[in-house]
Amino acid sequence: MNNDAAVKRPTVLVVDDIPENLSLISALLKDEYKVKVANSGEKALRITRSEAAPDLILLDIMMPGMDGYEVCRRLKADTATRDIPIIFLTARAEMEDEKLGLELGAEDYITKPISPPIFMARVKTHLKLKAAADFLRDKNQFLEQEVERRTCEVRAIQEVTILALASLAETRDADTGYHLQRTQRYVKSLALKLKIHPRFKDYLSDSNITMLFKSAPLHDIGKVGIPDRILLKPGPLEPEEGEIMKTHTRIGWDAIEHAERALGANVEFLQIAKEIALCHHEKWDGTGYPRELCGEEIPIAARLMAVADVYDALSSSRVYRDGMPHERVVQMLTEGRGTHFDPDVIEAFIELQDQFRQISLDYAVFCGSSQLVHDRVR
Repeated sequence: MNNDAAVKRPTVLVVDDIPENLSLISALLKDEYKVKVANSGEKALRITRSEAAPDLILLDIMMPGMDGYEVCRRLKADTATRDIPIIFLTARAEMEDEKLGLELGAEDYITKPISPPIFMARVKTHLKLKAAADFLRDKNQFLEQEVERRTCEVRAIQEVTILALASLAETRDADTGYHLQRTQRYVKSLALKLKIHPRFKDYLSDSNITMLFKSAPLHDIGKVGIPDRILLKPGPLEPEEGEIMKTHTRIGWDAIEHAERALGANVEFLQIAKEIALCHHEKWDGTGYPRELCGEEIPIAARLMAVADVYDALSSSRVYRDGMPHERVVQMLTEGRGTHFDPDVIEAFIELQDQFRQISLDYAVFCGSSQLVHDRVR
């Protein structure tokens, strides 16, 4: 037999305190299998745990010190060794002994004296079952890794697509650069702060916070449906133009809803994206748009985005004005507590104001003279 074939042979560990039994069993097995021997339960455990694990264990019961039952119990309790099949090979032929052995997790129970052909057939059967189980385990691990890899790819494509679509909407109204990145991070900061608050803890799970972060860039996706003559108008909007501008919330909701219907399934992050797109201009006192929702009627995701979006609009420079000082923006948002904004969200904002300032600085972009007016409807 060549070396490659020898390496691939299954390994059988024979455990018996009587040397003659070890020699006899080893002689039967050595032509087909790689054989290891142990003359005590303690040595069997050391071999199994310190070396390459055997494919099958032939285990005597009656041994001084640790008996076979205890060896089996310990091996089956250890996640590293519990899947190794064990065959009890013993002179104890009572039914209760066999019942106990099988209850401990052994795969088979053979009594001495053995019949070599039957013994070898049962060894071969259990090794085939072990090989099949190993194959299925490895295949499942590969499939799990492949599913995870594909899932990561889909998530990455999803996030890039969201940012690409949102960026297209932003470029149409000539917003200051990095608006999407800033509002994403403002929303996430608020969510992390409020996740232990009694009013928000049931909603702001880790998974929902992740989806909030991913869906936040779609808050103004509906602006792609606003005519250029209004969206790009370099001056104040007329009342009727303002009403048309307000429709970007419903346009955004409709666009995401259409995408969801095309998928044929309810996607949780798209549900959040729809809430943000439709409701981020609602106000706590019911004077916002498009539905004049008030208080708890406004989705939590939209309440967070309302604070993030207004803070960014006021603190960022526009071609027609410089951004307001951070302290003045904080004052204005604080004055909107209970009227424009959820009071508890504003409390969180006040505590996070230094973090908001830092995010604003980290993602600040010079507002050049080519930029046009935007955010004229609030």
